[in-house]
Amino acid sequence: MPNTKAVRFIDLFAGIGGIRKGFELACAERGLSAQCVFTSEIKAHAIEVLKQNHPGEVIHGDITKIKAADIPDFDFLLAGFPCQAFSAAGKRLGFEDTRGTLFFDVARILKEKQPYGFVLENVEGLVNHDRVNKKDKIGKTLSTILQTLDDLQYQVSWRVLNAKDFGVPQDRKRIYIVGTKKAKPNLEKFTHSKKALNAILERDMPLSDSAFVHLVLKHYSIEELYGKSIKDKRGGADNIHSWDIEYKGPVSAAQRELLNLLLKERRKKKWAAEFGIDWMDGMPLTIDQIRTFYGHADLEAMLSDLVAKGYLKLEHPKKKVGNRRVQDTALPKGYNIVAGKMSFEISKILDPQGIAPTLVAMDMQHLFVADGKGLRTLTLREGLRLFGYPDTYRLETTLENGYDLLGNTVVVPVIKEVAGRVLDIYIEEVLKQ
Repeated sequence: MPNTKAVRFIDLFAGIGGIRKGFELACAERGLSAQCVFTSEIKAHAIEVLKQNHPGEVIHGDITKIKAADIPDFDFLLAGFPCQAFSAAGKRLGFEDTRGTLFFDVARILKEKQPYGFVLENVEGLVNHDRVNKKDKIGKTLSTILQTLDDLQYQVSWRVLNAKDFGVPQDRKRIYIVGTKKAKPNLEKFTHSKKALNAILERDMPLSDSAFVHLVLKHYSIEELYGKSIKDKRGGADNIHSWDIEYKGPVSAAQRELLNLLLKERRKKKWAAEFGIDWMDGMPLTIDQIRTFYGHADLEAMLSDLVAKGYLKLEHPKKKVGNRRVQDTALPKGYNIVAGKMSFEISKILDPQGIAPTLVAMDMQHLFVADGKGLRTLTLREGLRLFGYPDTYRLETTLENGYDLLGNTVVVPVIKEVAGRVLDIYIEEVLKQ
């Protein structure tokens, strides 16, 4: 029998409303009526999406400028607050140490309003953020957060969970921090389910017609591209290099062999010892050093040609200067690979039978999928599905803004399961009395 009392909640750092959606779904599954009484978000294109999905609601701005007393009473606080260091952490690890950070606004509202519970989400890196000793289980930042919540008399649990275990084809680990006034929510033994990328892909969408895509397809079949990355920084069977597609000009078989060897050799620590400098991953090697592992008669001409085409560059090895590395002009110049991870239009072609990597705003435009006989970027609908949003959810914005919003949103099914554990305590103590 449905509970008639509405569960009131507020949504801070709301983004496009993912935590809210997960919480509402958890409420609906339990026959609860959910009522959002306050939403705060500052990003203009996020606010537009919130209004698309919640027309008529007022979206409040900067939470740091809003008094807690001006927020309506509520039962649960939801927040995907940004991760920041606490400059005063270590003094007493508590409420006062959070001043100057956005978590302080979560804490001050909890302190003033005393709701029944909360659901917080953050990046996995929060666990070790500002860690003093490598043996410490958690860093000072998370320690401060947990101590603050404990001081506010909440029973708190936290756990890192991966979206790929909750029926979402994305490898995305996030920390979930939850608590109630009554008991610690149990964040163990969730029912896991798996889904491949193919299950969320649309069909017959507009394909990329760029010169780079045509060049890739000239050298590889669609099936050969599944799961392949395109970058010059690393090797491996699942990686395509610029010289494999002759992106910067023709490459002979001997030059390709040389580039593949140099890619691996430049990472060996023995070269740093020869130069008398601290090792770094990917050092330039002199022609004499290269001759020790590649003795081609035309080596000098091959190297010069690869430099002229832009596959290699001549540079000095780098030395440490404070926290930076700068070229040491006292050392001889050597040959190094030019391009890094984000140098090409495509960083990875996703395998339809696999899952997506962790989606972040700046990377999403470089992720491609196969569609029929061509390649294309992810649609915004596919992006929403990769975070478990229902197909009724609206994201009517530009592709660039959409990728920006998706890269910072939450995985709805994980929120739903986590929030459900919190709501079960609430139902047992409050609604069954």
